[in-house]
Amino acid sequence: MLSTETQARLQQQGLSAFDEVSLREELEKHASTYTLIRLAAWPARRWKCHYRLMLGDAIHDAQNVAEAYAMALLSLLERPLVEAEPQPSHS
Repeated sequence: MLSTETQARLQQQGLSAFDEVSLREELEKHASTYTLIRLAAWPARRWKCHYRLMLGDAIHDAQNVAEAYAMALLSLLERPLVEAEPQPSHS
């Protein structure tokens, strides 16, 4: 179950489905690759999370799979847009 804050942030991005499958499918539209790991018992206790999702240079620790997908998706959707550098014209 996602927190109401996370659901509100997803809604601000135009998303309305918060189940695991919908979030995974949406993440796959925006990310070409990611790694989702279910942590063993001792790392889960140490890091106080059960799943770790790695996306590029970012690591998202979560209690459940839907939360991991949501956090990664929000990191992609909420990042500031980088202005494209002007391309030289070939005249």
